[in-house]
Amino acid sequence: MKSKQIPTKEQEPAQRIKNFDEVNFGYNEEEAKKEAGRCLQCNDPKCVKGCPVNVDIPKFIRYIKEEKHYMAIKTIKRTNNLPGVCGRVCPQENQCEKECIMGIKNEAVNVGRLERFAADLEEEQKIPNIEKTKKKIAIIGSGPAGLTCGADLALIGHKVVIFEALHTLGGVLRYGIPEFRLPKKIVDEEIEYILKLGVDIKKNAVIGRLYTLDELRKKFDAVFIGTGAGLPKFLGIPGESLNYVYSANEFLTRINLMKAYKFPEYSTPIKKGKKVVVVGGGNVAMDSARSAKRLGADVTIVYRRSLNEMPARIEEIKHAQEEGIHFMLLTNPTRILGTEKVEGIECMQMMLGEADKSRRRRPVPIEDSEFTIECDQVIIAIGQDPNPLLIKVVNIEHDEKSYLVADENMMTSIPGVFAGGDITAGEEDGATVINAMGAGKKAAKSIDFWVKQEKLVKGKE
Repeated sequence: MKSKQIPTKEQEPAQRIKNFDEVNFGYNEEEAKKEAGRCLQCNDPKCVKGCPVNVDIPKFIRYIKEEKHYMAIKTIKRTNNLPGVCGRVCPQENQCEKECIMGIKNEAVNVGRLERFAADLEEEQKIPNIEKTKKKIAIIGSGPAGLTCGADLALIGHKVVIFEALHTLGGVLRYGIPEFRLPKKIVDEEIEYILKLGVDIKKNAVIGRLYTLDELRKKFDAVFIGTGAGLPKFLGIPGESLNYVYSANEFLTRINLMKAYKFPEYSTPIKKGKKVVVVGGGNVAMDSARSAKRLGADVTIVYRRSLNEMPARIEEIKHAQEEGIHFMLLTNPTRILGTEKVEGIECMQMMLGEADKSRRRRPVPIEDSEFTIECDQVIIAIGQDPNPLLIKVVNIEHDEKSYLVADENMMTSIPGVFAGGDITAGEEDGATVINAMGAGKKAAKSIDFWVKQEKLVKGKE
């Protein structure tokens, strides 16, 4: 018989569509020990190479098997400061688990669930002794890239200050991912650990207004920009300006950051549609659709390719299907119907042609195949770009889409200013939490080298 992953318990679909509580319950100690026992403890662990932050996966899994839970989380935190987050939202099936040797003939070891188990079991956050340096680093943005870069630099001993434009920390972890996938309690706990490392925070600090980049460069030895990509894309079709057309960015921000699903307990309202169409096929589209379902809507996802090309995680697609969300595939919107508010959406059927630069087969319209879907709300979830306001207030090299250009050391065109995460990586590079964290770690190494080299040069003078 094939060796299969130990399954985890979940809320039943009929129950979970009525609340925003976490869907997956994770492993208990017995289940985690059994799953850890499936690890082959390879001499050449390919899973580590598949992890963007190079967690020593076999080692922490072995500690779980041996019931040395403190050593397990200690091992993870040597390279990953957000294990509770990563264990829940990272696409392990395309990274570490994809490289798992067990997965060649069997189901791969469930690295994500084991990482989450180790993180959730941590009772007391142990802060290492850190020898302080005199170097000061400014981090712009408190998303996964900024938090990781800041934490790594703080562990080295540098003085780190994170500047966050919003009133709370976490970036996309806070405003983009729903409670039922990533409880904000987990985000709070992992940020608390980073703050205990000695990282300072300045909230409501918009760079370009409250502070300029030049001012930061004068006060700090280096600057890291990790502002993410928060400008929503739209389809460019008629009707997108109608009432009750939302970008996924606004829809999810209202729900996650501003708790609109608890209105009027919280002051931010949101339109509760009866028939909602979500356009897109990524994780953000799944999050939007599943959130709308929990608000009481009949939800349809419209996606221009087939299920095989859908970029969302398999687990997220499965959960959406279980929750009764309809999938209308090989379908592309052509206009949104209505006078003042949404009354429907006109679409046309597609077929798949040759592969495009994303290596997925390109959708091709079928002539005279238009049809209409009745709805009273449309959510556009087809991706995001960097906010072009950044490059208007900062004279820095960028491409035609406003992504910052950084070299192999993560340094921008301005000496001593580094950048990483979604602000530098186009969607073809995979805009995920763990990839942003990997960029933050790489930048931290380069920044440490930069400030120390500067010290050496000054010493010679």
